[in-house]
Amino acid sequence: MIPRYGASRADVDQLLVGEPRYRAEQVWRGLYTELCDPANMSAVPKALRSRLDVELVPSLSAISEFSSDKGSTIKFLWELDGGGRIETVLMLYPERATVCVSTQAGCAMACGFCATGQAGFTRHLTPGEIVEQVVRAAQRAKAMGRRVSNVVYMGMGEPLANEEPVWQSLLRIHDDIGISARHLTVSTVGIVPGIKRLAARPLPVSLAVSLHAANDELRDSLVPVNRRYPLDVLMEACGEYLEAKGRRLSFEWALIADVNDRPSDAIELAGLCRRFRVPAHVNLIPLNPTPGYSVRGSAKSRVYAFADQLIELGVNATVRRNRGTDIAAACGQLAAGQPVKLGPKSLGGAYED
Repeated sequence: MIPRYGASRADVDQLLVGEPRYRAEQVWRGLYTELCDPANMSAVPKALRSRLDVELVPSLSAISEFSSDKGSTIKFLWELDGGGRIETVLMLYPERATVCVSTQAGCAMACGFCATGQAGFTRHLTPGEIVEQVVRAAQRAKAMGRRVSNVVYMGMGEPLANEEPVWQSLLRIHDDIGISARHLTVSTVGIVPGIKRLAARPLPVSLAVSLHAANDELRDSLVPVNRRYPLDVLMEACGEYLEAKGRRLSFEWALIADVNDRPSDAIELAGLCRRFRVPAHVNLIPLNPTPGYSVRGSAKSRVYAFADQLIELGVNATVRRNRGTDIAAACGQLAAGQPVKLGPKSLGGAYED
């Protein structure tokens, strides 16, 4: 038996030895273009469908599913081989359908305001496990009359701590499922070697950096990996990525009341954005609640005042709408049911009992 979306084309060819030569193309197209399970590949003989259904096994076992926003946000909970669990989120918008995929079970980055970081690290995902998340979500979207157009690597885990499998999954999603590189976004908290490796890869995928602070002292406390790759080093790597790919960078900024939502924070952030030939775009994310920390996100008025200040300083900024907060599917809330580690209740006035 072979993982269904971990199988290479050579693996499929080997499974089909003795079949007509065109059969492998039919099966491959069925898996990736038609988004079919082997049992539903109408172009393939019934006996072969049954055999492939047994020999090409899924890597993800469905545990549960939750929906929000009148069915336009769907969170899937999967169990992996060996017992780890991950989550995937499908988000339907009027103009696009986006899948948010996980790249690790858990996360070792230890960002205290993120439920995944609170849960700790279990293991890396394989390319096939990442790709299968896209396919399973795309199957659901297809059943709703929609086509997945965007994939964001912003679920559980740090993608660039698992860069080679992430890259292999990007190739499969781009080459075989057919999603444009411009609609593939890889997020990172700032793993500089991973950014450099991705910059040397051929696909011009988008890069989103989870920044959250624009000075090293604050970022050291919010994003511990900053102690290894401080802002000057990170910004240099981001500049190299921009020059290599010609794609505008995005900075993700989770707004925490009285910690990183002050006018001085906007001024520092704008300074970082303007370092580049093409200024970075800022996605502002009202902080979502997580079990391990009683965090207080910025008030709505403060969020929009922060955005207005960035725009006045010459930086493009977008306030991202929180989706799926009620089903713990929003940014920073994915933990796949894992227990979280309770942390300190005070950090610059952002946490309260």
